[in-house]
Amino acid sequence: MAQVGLRGVSQKDEFCKMVKDAVQNAKEGSWILGGGWNNDFWGGELPSASWIDEISPRNPVWLIRMDGHMALANSLALKIAGVISLTEDPVGGTIMRMPSGEPTGLLIDAAMELVTPWVKEISVDERREALFRASKYALTRGVTTVIDLGRYFPGTTDELSWKDFQDVYLYADSSKKMMIRTCLFFPITTWSRLLDLKLQKGSVLSEWLYLGGVKAFIDGSLGSNSALFYEEYIDTPNNYGLEVMDPEKLSNFTMAADKSGLQVAIHAIGDKANDMILDMYESVAAANGDRDRRFRIEHAQHLAPGSANRFGQLHIVASVQPDHLLDDADSVAKKLGSERAVKESYLFQSLLNGNALLALGSDWPVADINPLHSIRTAVKRIPPKWDHAWIPSERISFTDALIAQTISAARAAFLDHHLGSLSPGKLADFVILSTNSWDEFSKDVSASVLATYVGGKQLYP
Repeated sequence: MAQVGLRGVSQKDEFCKMVKDAVQNAKEGSWILGGGWNNDFWGGELPSASWIDEISPRNPVWLIRMDGHMALANSLALKIAGVISLTEDPVGGTIMRMPSGEPTGLLIDAAMELVTPWVKEISVDERREALFRASKYALTRGVTTVIDLGRYFPGTTDELSWKDFQDVYLYADSSKKMMIRTCLFFPITTWSRLLDLKLQKGSVLSEWLYLGGVKAFIDGSLGSNSALFYEEYIDTPNNYGLEVMDPEKLSNFTMAADKSGLQVAIHAIGDKANDMILDMYESVAAANGDRDRRFRIEHAQHLAPGSANRFGQLHIVASVQPDHLLDDADSVAKKLGSERAVKESYLFQSLLNGNALLALGSDWPVADINPLHSIRTAVKRIPPKWDHAWIPSERISFTDALIAQTISAARAAFLDHHLGSLSPGKLADFVILSTNSWDEFSKDVSASVLATYVGGKQLYP
């Protein structure tokens, strides 16, 4: 929120102007950081360093795509990081290149880590301020609890989530500055560290902080053409997406974390990626024996025929973000073809039909944090500029969407004994909406948040 915000930018000129303005307001040599751009908004052309090199000759620039799986560096940033035509693609990542072999400036998934170590670390004070700013904003949207999966991407260091826990969350909690309950997940590579902490402190650190489980990734994203599919991308032939972590390594980490009693959440977007994780979860559960483990798949975005039913059969949480479909509706057919797009994208009703625990979220800052909007999207599925629903058979009822955004979301993180419903003995976290007609609200979900209460205290406005 304190960087160059490119969300919603729909023209190359506007993109370049925002970078130019940021450069003009920055000290020479300082990094220009930002993100939120989506090339589909201006017709699909991918940006390149050549767009911004002239306007940023003395400032390295690093702009992350809205999905977090691709970033644009200007030539100075590439030079600082030593990324040249001879630099090899890292495992689980891609350096986009011109026909000559020169880097275009775009780095996908694990290749982003070639630049990130060179980006100036954001100070502790700035990170504390960011938590404060984000919390205040979330309260305006009626959010009282978040699951924070941490600053962890494939190829990045697994220390950042722990630094934020120590420097930001524990500080805010001990100095009475927390405003939103937060359940923290940590990189799967650090599972034993989390286990030690949980054995020492338990899962509930305070009225504000909860220790969740571990998080991992198996593939990238659709928008960056790095989500893993059985069939190739139509717009990039011979590309099936990326495995961003070695599946055997991931399986071993999952086996160990699950055996110790930790909850595991894994990002999977493509149909093949989802099947790989479903298979892996099934074999880990068989090996480690029956228990209430609530394995999570984050996104579960594209599912092969029959896969939606496996979530319910295997008791796996489908943690989905309806507002992503608004960004994808126009581009998915171009990438997968219309038949695959319609058959396997955002299968919310199919997941419910198969008795999956469906949890709705935002994936903020990839999409905006706005539960009422997410509920509306899940119910209506009408993308911007469309006059009809996308895959109408996958619309879910208002009641199912509300349940998925509240008690099911709480259950999906083992928080359902504390919150998720207005029940005796639970925390008094609730919102007051701008409508007093339940019928009206359920019909068009167009209400807004008038007030947000956390633990019985009004924190917004």
